[in-house]
Amino acid sequence: MTIRVNGAEQSVDAPEDTPLLWVLRDWMGLKGTKFGCGIGQCGACTVHIDGSAQRSCITPVARVAGGEVSVTTIEGLASEDSLHPVQAAWLEHNVPQCGYCQSGQIMSAAALLDQETNPDDERISEFMAANLCRCGTYPRIHAAIRSVADGGAS
Repeated sequence: MTIRVNGAEQSVDAPEDTPLLWVLRDWMGLKGTKFGCGIGQCGACTVHIDGSAQRSCITPVARVAGGEVSVTTIEGLASEDSLHPVQAAWLEHNVPQCGYCQSGQIMSAAALLDQETNPDDERISEFMAANLCRCGTYPRIHAAIRSVADGGAS
Protein backbone atom coordinates (compact mmCIF):
# COMPACT_ATOMS: atom_id res chain seq x y z
CA MET A 1 0.00 0.00 0.00
CA THR A 2 1.00 3.62 -0.43
CA ILE A 3 0.96 6.20 2.34
CA ARG A 4 1.93 9.88 2.28
CA VAL A 5 4.29 10.71 5.15
CA ASN A 6 6.01 14.07 5.58
CA GLY A 7 5.07 15.07 2.06
CA ALA A 8 6.42 11.98 0.29
CA GLU A 9 4.57 8.91 -0.88
CA GLN A 10 5.98 5.72 0.58
CA SER A 11 5.24 2.16 -0.38
CA VAL A 12 4.69 -0.09 2.63
CA ASP A 13 4.14 -3.82 2.70
CA ALA A 14 2.29 -4.18 6.01
CA PRO A 15 -0.96 -5.82 7.05
CA GLU A 16 -3.84 -3.31 6.92
CA ASP A 17 -4.50 -3.57 10.65
CA THR A 18 -0.90 -2.76 11.62
CA PRO A 19 -0.84 0.33 13.84
CA LEU A 20 0.52 3.35 12.00
CA LEU A 21 3.04 3.79 14.83
CA TRP A 22 4.80 0.56 13.95
CA VAL A 23 4.77 1.31 10.23
CA LEU A 24 6.41 4.67 10.93
CA ARG A 25 9.00 3.29 13.33
CA ASP A 26 9.74 -0.21 12.01
CA TRP A 27 9.00 -0.03 8.29
CA MET A 28 10.03 3.59 7.66
CA GLY A 29 12.67 4.15 10.36
CA LEU A 30 11.03 7.31 11.71
CA LYS A 31 11.88 6.88 15.39
CA GLY A 32 10.70 10.30 16.63
CA THR A 33 7.16 9.06 17.17
CA LYS A 34 7.28 7.16 20.46
CA PHE A 35 5.44 4.16 21.85
CA GLY A 36 3.94 4.98 25.22
CA CYS A 37 0.84 3.13 26.33
CA GLY A 38 -0.37 1.41 23.15
CA ILE A 39 -4.01 2.32 23.84
CA GLY A 40 -4.13 5.97 22.73
CA GLN A 41 -4.18 7.43 26.23
CA CYS A 42 -0.74 9.01 26.78
CA GLY A 43 -0.09 10.96 23.57
CA ALA A 44 3.55 9.93 23.07
CA CYS A 45 2.69 8.58 19.61
CA THR A 46 0.86 11.70 18.38
CA VAL A 47 1.18 12.53 14.67
CA HIS A 48 -0.84 14.80 12.40
CA ILE A 49 -3.28 13.15 10.04
CA ASP A 50 -4.50 15.81 7.63
CA GLY A 51 -3.45 18.39 10.23
CA SER A 52 -5.32 16.85 13.14
CA ALA A 53 -3.50 15.41 16.16
CA GLN A 54 -4.08 11.65 16.17
CA ARG A 55 -2.72 8.72 18.17
CA SER A 56 -0.73 6.53 15.79
CA CYS A 57 -0.72 3.53 18.15
CA ILE A 58 -4.46 3.00 17.62
CA THR A 59 -4.67 4.11 13.98
CA PRO A 60 -4.55 1.21 11.53
CA VAL A 61 -2.29 1.94 8.58
CA ALA A 62 -5.22 1.19 6.23
CA ARG A 63 -6.84 4.44 7.43
CA VAL A 64 -4.07 6.48 5.80
CA ALA A 65 -3.46 4.24 2.76
CA GLY A 66 -3.86 5.39 -0.80
CA GLY A 67 -1.85 8.61 -0.68
CA GLU A 68 -4.94 10.83 -0.25
CA VAL A 69 -4.35 11.34 3.48
CA SER A 70 -1.31 13.23 4.72
CA VAL A 71 0.62 12.04 7.78
CA THR A 72 3.12 14.37 9.43
CA THR A 73 5.53 13.12 12.06
CA ILE A 74 7.86 15.10 14.30
CA GLU A 75 10.55 14.60 11.64
CA GLY A 76 8.38 16.43 9.09
CA LEU A 77 7.18 19.30 11.27
CA ALA A 78 10.10 21.68 10.67
CA SER A 79 11.00 23.11 7.30
CA GLU A 80 14.39 22.38 5.78
CA ASP A 81 15.81 25.67 6.99
CA SER A 82 14.01 26.39 10.27
CA LEU A 83 12.31 24.82 13.23
CA HIS A 84 8.55 24.93 13.57
CA PRO A 85 7.62 27.79 15.98
CA VAL A 86 6.51 25.26 18.60
CA GLN A 87 9.87 23.47 18.40
CA ALA A 88 11.68 26.79 18.79
CA ALA A 89 9.50 27.65 21.81
CA TRP A 90 10.28 24.25 23.36
CA LEU A 91 13.97 25.11 23.22
CA GLU A 92 13.46 28.69 24.37
CA HIS A 93 11.49 27.53 27.43
CA ASN A 94 13.74 24.53 28.14
CA VAL A 95 10.68 22.27 28.14
CA PRO A 96 12.10 18.73 27.95
CA GLN A 97 13.36 16.95 31.00
CA CYS A 98 13.56 13.27 30.05
CA GLY A 99 12.15 14.13 26.63
CA TYR A 100 10.28 10.90 25.97
CA CYS A 101 6.83 12.45 25.57
CA GLN A 102 8.04 15.61 23.88
CA SER A 103 7.48 14.68 20.23
CA GLY A 104 3.85 13.90 21.05
CA GLN A 105 3.52 17.07 23.12
CA ILE A 106 4.97 19.17 20.28
CA MET A 107 2.72 17.55 17.68
CA SER A 108 -0.37 18.19 19.81
CA ALA A 109 0.64 21.79 20.51
CA ALA A 110 1.30 22.44 16.81
CA ALA A 111 -2.11 21.00 15.89
CA LEU A 112 -3.80 23.20 18.50
CA LEU A 113 -2.07 26.32 17.22
CA ASP A 114 -2.92 25.44 13.63
CA GLN A 115 -6.59 25.25 14.64
CA GLU A 116 -6.59 28.26 16.98
CA THR A 117 -3.86 30.86 16.61
CA ASN A 118 -4.43 32.38 20.03
CA PRO A 119 -6.11 29.91 22.39
CA ASP A 120 -6.69 31.09 25.94
CA ASP A 121 -5.00 29.40 28.89
CA GLU A 122 -8.03 27.24 29.65
CA ARG A 123 -8.14 25.95 26.07
CA ILE A 124 -4.41 25.17 26.09
CA SER A 125 -4.79 23.20 29.32
CA GLU A 126 -7.89 21.42 28.02
CA PHE A 127 -6.31 20.47 24.69
CA MET A 128 -2.98 19.38 26.14
CA ALA A 129 -4.53 17.36 28.99
CA ALA A 130 -4.60 14.35 26.67
CA ASN A 131 -0.77 14.26 26.62
CA LEU A 132 0.94 12.86 29.68
CA CYS A 133 4.37 13.94 30.94
CA ARG A 134 5.91 11.78 33.65
CA CYS A 135 8.43 14.50 34.49
CA GLY A 136 5.72 17.07 35.13
CA THR A 137 7.02 19.83 32.86
CA TYR A 138 3.45 21.03 32.30
CA PRO A 139 4.17 24.65 33.34
CA ARG A 140 7.02 24.88 30.78
CA ILE A 141 4.88 23.18 28.10
CA HIS A 142 2.11 25.68 28.76
CA ALA A 143 4.54 28.63 28.71
CA ALA A 144 6.02 27.51 25.39
CA ILE A 145 2.57 27.20 23.77
CA ARG A 146 1.49 30.53 25.27
CA SER A 147 4.62 32.22 23.82
CA VAL A 148 3.80 31.01 20.30
CA ALA A 149 0.16 32.02 20.69
CA ASP A 150 1.30 35.45 21.87
CA GLY A 151 3.52 35.82 18.79
CA GLY A 152 6.88 34.74 20.24
CA ALA A 153 9.23 31.94 19.20
CA SER A 154 8.95 32.68 15.51
